[in-house]
Amino acid sequence: MKFRYWNAILGWLLLLAGGCVEPYTPEVLEAPNSFLVVNGFINANGPTTIQLLRTQNLSEETMPPAEARALVRIESDNGEGYTLQETGIGSYTIGAMNLSPLQQYRLYIRTSNGKEYASDFVEVKQTPAIDEVTWAPVDNEVQIYVSSHDPNNNTWYYRWEFENTWQFRSALFSNFKYANDTVEFRTDADPPIYHCWKSANSTSIQLSNSVRLSQDVISKYRLLSIPSGAEQLGIKYSILVKQYALTRDAYEYWETLKKNTESMGTLFDPLPSQLKGNIRSLTDPNEPVVGFVSASTTQEKRIFINSRDLPREWRLFNPICQPDTFLFSRDKVADYFSGGRLIPLDEVYPEGSPFPVGYTYSNLNCVDCRTRGTNVKPAYWE
Repeated sequence: MKFRYWNAILGWLLLLAGGCVEPYTPEVLEAPNSFLVVNGFINANGPTTIQLLRTQNLSEETMPPAEARALVRIESDNGEGYTLQETGIGSYTIGAMNLSPLQQYRLYIRTSNGKEYASDFVEVKQTPAIDEVTWAPVDNEVQIYVSSHDPNNNTWYYRWEFENTWQFRSALFSNFKYANDTVEFRTDADPPIYHCWKSANSTSIQLSNSVRLSQDVISKYRLLSIPSGAEQLGIKYSILVKQYALTRDAYEYWETLKKNTESMGTLFDPLPSQLKGNIRSLTDPNEPVVGFVSASTTQEKRIFINSRDLPREWRLFNPICQPDTFLFSRDKVADYFSGGRLIPLDEVYPEGSPFPVGYTYSNLNCVDCRTRGTNVKPAYWE
């Protein structure tokens, strides 16, 4: 996540208002900007992952730096503690902890340079089950919805994440491979390269609430839309929806973050709002910290969409790949296939001849689906 600071935008607005025509770079763009960013939540019934990053200036094009080698703990208000392990640079994880709904919990962080941070103690929200995840073809897209309710009228504020997984195939099928300095038939012992799967996590912020209703019900909230020609719908698609209950404060934080990230398009958009998280520096009370730590259980539901259930008139994704022809009389086999960039598809025979005179072939990306996914079928795949 790359955070953009609003004083930079204000600087540009003042520059435009002054009518200055000479190029000018405000000093604020190069000012020190390395505040701690805390991304994640305390999962009361599953693994918890917390990511620690540092903000950077707009002029920097690299990925935000991660905060490595930190001590990250989940602490309860009765003194219990759980230490997370660094499983990747700046990523800290712990397995299911069986947290009590009667206790409150906070996140404590001590960085490698000795600075300390802590969130407020927060209650553990019990997330109601997802009633259903449904879909419908609307115009030229598939729209996916989630519905839920809390019979105890105790949730009201909801957030969702999801993981997309889809099966796809190579644009062209290959009967041959290049091995042992020659072209050979593929066998069952060779890794499959025609059918693959790919996954992607949600990147948008999905929120809804039922506070204006007499009952705590979310009915057919639209999570996402998939265009009819997208690769995801070509064979079979699956979505795993994860639902979290939020407190009102957490909901307001995520709502502000959503507005800020969606309103950075033009100078005429509303200025982003101040993010008010619940994490503070214990070492320096004046140091800004970005993030909001909440605690809740998680509910999940998965559905599948098969291409045969989509409207027949839809033109499903078909990658553009054309085979070419290689003839023995022109070049050597090794000159074409030894680098692995080109893959032989099939033998070429002259009309009426029993002897091949060459091969059809294509680029690796058109033949081997592993260049864009994995050939390992997910365990949950139906």
